[in-house]
Amino acid sequence: MQPMSRTPFTRAAALALLGAAVAVLPACAQGAERSGPLREPLKEHRAARQAESGATSAPQGTLGQPGSTTQALQHDGLERKYLVHVPRSYDGMQPVPLLLAFHGGGGQMEFQADDARYGQMSASEREGFVVVFPNGYSRLPGGKLATFNAGGCCGPAKERDVDDVGFARAVVAAVSKQLNIDRERVFATGFSNGAMLTHRLACEAGDVFRGIAPVAGTDNTLRCDPKQPVSVLIIHARNDDHNSFEGGVGAKSVDRGNMAQSTSVPETLNRWLGRNGCPRTPQRVLERPGASCERYAPCRGDTSVAICITERGTHSWPGAEKARSTEAPSQAISANAVMWNFFLGRPLSQ
Repeated sequence: MQPMSRTPFTRAAALALLGAAVAVLPACAQGAERSGPLREPLKEHRAARQAESGATSAPQGTLGQPGSTTQALQHDGLERKYLVHVPRSYDGMQPVPLLLAFHGGGGQMEFQADDARYGQMSASEREGFVVVFPNGYSRLPGGKLATFNAGGCCGPAKERDVDDVGFARAVVAAVSKQLNIDRERVFATGFSNGAMLTHRLACEAGDVFRGIAPVAGTDNTLRCDPKQPVSVLIIHARNDDHNSFEGGVGAKSVDRGNMAQSTSVPETLNRWLGRNGCPRTPQRVLERPGASCERYAPCRGDTSVAICITERGTHSWPGAEKARSTEAPSQAISANAVMWNFFLGRPLSQ
């Protein structure tokens, strides 16, 4: 595949434009992910700024070549952006898996791409898959403080009834035209509000996504009538203080209006077992200090449902290097490792 053409650009012009962009960037656009899932402590604002700085200063690639690049498309009357990372192993000859990774509420795509907090760039390189970080809907020109419409949550995306399912479909279609993607291995994951959106994708876009792995986000869809079953891996901390394991309002949740009716993890699991026609007796497939995983199979359409619970970590990404909540992420499991074992049909304990 030939690289996309680019208009010649002088170094002086680039510096001038960069200076102008920094000068007009609104202070409020420097925000980061917020708890519950819209507000996090002030340190998240600083972390988002650092993550964004690292992402934009890194060498940018072109689709068809290894590296990271920002793309945009028009959907539902809005310009929507997404960050694409192509691993070094990609040669265009063999179809590769595709993962869409959705950031939490009040965040942006660069934050989810921060390897220290989510590790998905490194996972892409290890497993050889293309990972795409879609940006949520934002009222700000720079795309900060963005949210996704997961049905019952969250923020402006929910209030405006933004078509994020259609956006996800459009992203998969656009990337598949430019890269050799295996359409039988297209998956979705996300954190918090982004995780909630993946439940909606499994409900409404099962013809596109073969599996989802929501982390710290339950099923808050308003309706769900899947046309075909989708494999589901739920990853959640038992002591999550934002999106409570037992549902309702988490102790650290500030966005109480959106979270008051948050579904519990047990109810979310029960819904997917019913939708996929799974047996109700699980198999314990991973058990170690601080974490356990159970799998329900076989389900309709050769799918399965699994759940991995960490005892600690509160509202964070298991296996991450840096904390993004009130305590360090659980190291009992790696969310990235177990989800790819699940997606590719390998033992979760591998």
